[in-house]
Amino acid sequence: MTINKKGYQLRDLLSVGLILVVATIAIAIGADVIDEVQDDQTANSYAANVSSNGLQSMDELGSWLPTIALVVAASIIIGTLVYSFAFRK
Repeated sequence: MTINKKGYQLRDLLSVGLILVVATIAIAIGADVIDEVQDDQTANSYAANVSSNGLQSMDELGSWLPTIALVVAASIIIGTLVYSFAFRK
């Protein structure tokens, strides 16, 4: 993101959106790989337990994406309102 005297620019939204998309795809692909590995493990083995914990971790990480998107959207709205009232002529 570009930070200058005026703050963040509206064009920076594209990079934030792409970061969210890439994070979502990475989490989904990672979870799919772990799921495929887990299918090849012996039940109740250390490897099966580790891959199960890995899937739970990916699920937890993925569950934060809507919250992150909401925070980004709220910061855009609040920043726009503050900027429009603070620098109005």
